[in-house]
Amino acid sequence: MFRKIVSGDGFTCGVTKDGELVCWGPKSNGLGLSDKGEEVFEVLASGRNSLCGVSKESGQLQCFGDETEFGDEVPNRVRFISLSAGANHYCGIREDDHGVACWGRNVNSSSSAPNTSGFVAISSSDSTTCGVRELDLVLDCWRVHDSTKPDYSPPLELCSPGVCSPRGNCGDGWFAFNASILKESELTSLCSFHDLNICLRCGVDCLEGYFPSSGCNPNADRVCTPCSLCQNSSCYGVCKIPGEKSRKHEQREVRRLVIIIGVSVLGFLVMLVGLSFIPRMTKGSKRDDEERSKMTCCFCFDKNSVEADPDPLPQTGLLPSAVSLGETKIFRLSELKDATHGFKEFSELGRGSFGFVYKAVLSDGVQVAVKRANAATIIHSNNRDFESELEILCKIRHNNIVNLLGYCAEMGERLLVYEYMPHGTLHDHLHGDLSQLDWSMRLKIMLQAARGLDYLHNEVDPPVIHRDVKTSNILLDGEMCARIADFGLVSSSERDSSKSDREGDVYDFGIVLLEMLSGRKANDRESDPHGVAEWAVPLIRKGKAAAIIDRNIGLPRNVEPLLKLAELAELAVRENPNERPSMRNLLSFLDLIVKTGLTF
Repeated sequence: MFRKIVSGDGFTCGVTKDGELVCWGPKSNGLGLSDKGEEVFEVLASGRNSLCGVSKESGQLQCFGDETEFGDEVPNRVRFISLSAGANHYCGIREDDHGVACWGRNVNSSSSAPNTSGFVAISSSDSTTCGVRELDLVLDCWRVHDSTKPDYSPPLELCSPGVCSPRGNCGDGWFAFNASILKESELTSLCSFHDLNICLRCGVDCLEGYFPSSGCNPNADRVCTPCSLCQNSSCYGVCKIPGEKSRKHEQREVRRLVIIIGVSVLGFLVMLVGLSFIPRMTKGSKRDDEERSKMTCCFCFDKNSVEADPDPLPQTGLLPSAVSLGETKIFRLSELKDATHGFKEFSELGRGSFGFVYKAVLSDGVQVAVKRANAATIIHSNNRDFESELEILCKIRHNNIVNLLGYCAEMGERLLVYEYMPHGTLHDHLHGDLSQLDWSMRLKIMLQAARGLDYLHNEVDPPVIHRDVKTSNILLDGEMCARIADFGLVSSSERDSSKSDREGDVYDFGIVLLEMLSGRKANDRESDPHGVAEWAVPLIRKGKAAAIIDRNIGLPRNVEPLLKLAELAELAVRENPNERPSMRNLLSFLDLIVKTGLTF
């Protein structure tokens, strides 16, 4: 009874149930196995004229036969849990971090296995090795040598990580693979019978650049997290991050030096400015004091935001050139495939008319959103349309817009890479499972969304008409600030015909205002009437705007700003487009309402 069996050119070897290695065939004597003694091999792989195995007792790698196939530098100090062989090379999955090491004649060190994931299974051909990634069970292939040949692109379908076995308990150092971690479905096992398990070896370490955030247990392998997310001393050593004490000391010294230099320069400039303004200072006025008292600092958006404009008129919110997002990057298709786990369903953030949107983690740990065009979008817009739209999108930079970071137009694909918004959509906060928003937050979000739309209408050249303004297209960033998403990428004829249709965006934004005020969906089949405008507008026009205010959150003592907001929403959703305010005027009204403030 054989537990494992491998074959080469003229020989076959197998490990019996008792652990004995038996070889036969006309060329089996050439392997030189006579001195192996009673050693038991747990893992085997064979090349054409050679054999490599891992000793069960010592864990040491041993190779036999034609030395030209496995080379002089056999990594016998590394413990392997799986082996594969091709023409003149071997590859193995390391026991500690489940990474892959290859050795043998003509192995190209510059074309090594990807280091973004560990592997649960590998197989090799003459010059290529493929592995099943433990993170998502997606195939990953790379050239071991002869890198001049074109890359082999594998299918992206889900692969099985191993063989289903009747073991109830996988044993120490093993875990039973649970398919629910892939979020593919409600399945917890890939086996057809519930009493079978796929038992995989636990990893004890992580690849370089990652740290173990949790250990292995009978139902799951250890979890490796990028060092870019290391937040405390438990991972400093693994990630080679300096100790907190020394790091704080260095930061203190740098800050101290910067402060000394800054104070010196600032003092000199203040002296010069003061001398030039002595006449004006002597004529100080009450008006100047009032203006200075109005100036405030606001860092609502992010660390790169500019100081808020004290003027109550709308802010442009443009990112200054010194802190702009830089040039738009061109991504490789393979890079985005890897970052989205092969565009798998469990990476999806949403779907739209353009296609699918996926959450992705780039190789440097940065989280982004990848929008992938569907076939219909590609068919109905040619390359010239795509390039002209990209030219517009690349120029858009605003604190209240989900900005484009890069794109990919490779192998017939059209992919756009955007900033990732961690707090989801406004729709999910209003109608879904995400946290409720109080009135101050709602007013802030409405004002910021209006600034984003005003920027698209009046600051971008040519103007961008959104045409699909709704709560699911208003996203919230890490600071809970509103960002307009899902605009652009329409055909040239559609874009030309929509340039004068700004009133349509104003109407849609009016619907958003009504949703924010009432807490009702734009269209709710369980309500009568279904549409929020059909229900709310008659009440507002009768002077009963208070009846539409959302009672699920605490009302402020002064509800006047909310009533004014309801009147503004009624103007925005009027049937006659000529009676609707422009986005610029709507923004000005909103700004005044917000500055009135709410008293609780």
